[in-house]
Amino acid sequence: MRRAIYPGSFDPVTNGHFDMIERSAKLVDELIIGVLNNSSKNSLFSVGERVSMLEELTCHLPNVTVDSFDGLLVDFAKRIDATIIIRGLRAVTDFEYELQIAQTNHEVYPDIETVFLTTRLEYAYISSTIVKEFASYGGDISHFVPQQFMGHIYAKYGY
Repeated sequence: MRRAIYPGSFDPVTNGHFDMIERSAKLVDELIIGVLNNSSKNSLFSVGERVSMLEELTCHLPNVTVDSFDGLLVDFAKRIDATIIIRGLRAVTDFEYELQIAQTNHEVYPDIETVFLTTRLEYAYISSTIVKEFASYGGDISHFVPQQFMGHIYAKYGY
């Protein structure tokens, strides 16, 4: 069985994330969306909120589950017996960093392989950081995030 992890903070989940999830789910038998609990970051949404949003968003995908993790991704991969990490690349600038991480993970856990998927052009500019910046000023985020979560995002900024 090909079990893969698509890791990230998903704070908030974007249309680009969702596209990667749908595409990744077609490539593997089981896809686990790994929501990173990074206590050093000041997150907009709690881990529980992010997990709930992703579960709602992916409920129609039978081979997709959502879980959260702390610490190193490679340790999470070992714990759940995943052999594939899926990472999205928006631009060439992402590649150097992602390559170093992939090589390090493979050195620590030789059974893990990293698969890079390029984002679709219509999502290449979207990041959670941009979504938060726009939303913090009440800007239109309707092209960036799934519609059902717009109200949740705006509410975090008092809109």
